[in-house]
Amino acid sequence: MISLIDTADIEEGTSRGIELDNHYMFAVKKDDQLFLYWNRCPHLGTPLEWEENRFLDSDAALIQCSTHGALFQIEDGRCLAGPCKGKHLQAIPFIVVNGMITVEESALRISTPL
Repeated sequence: MISLIDTADIEEGTSRGIELDNHYMFAVKKDDQLFLYWNRCPHLGTPLEWEENRFLDSDAALIQCSTHGALFQIEDGRCLAGPCKGKHLQAIPFIVVNGMITVEESALRISTPL
């Protein structure tokens, strides 16, 4: 198991980018729930954030891609608007152990297809 980030480091209604050995992910906390995705737009494979740790739209209601403005539901990563409408961000399975978002090492070896 690999610990990625302390859950206390992600405030309600915010997002945090995570990098581990050239694997780029991000976590979002909404309604006291955590979500973890690969930092890769399903349209072009580009990073999503506008600037460091900024993955959400101005209302913090949706994930927004900085390249084409595509909007994704936080809860399931489904694209609601933009060139990848109907596609999904790729979620990363995780558990929380002693307050840390933790993933299986094998989850980092899984490819992230477009």
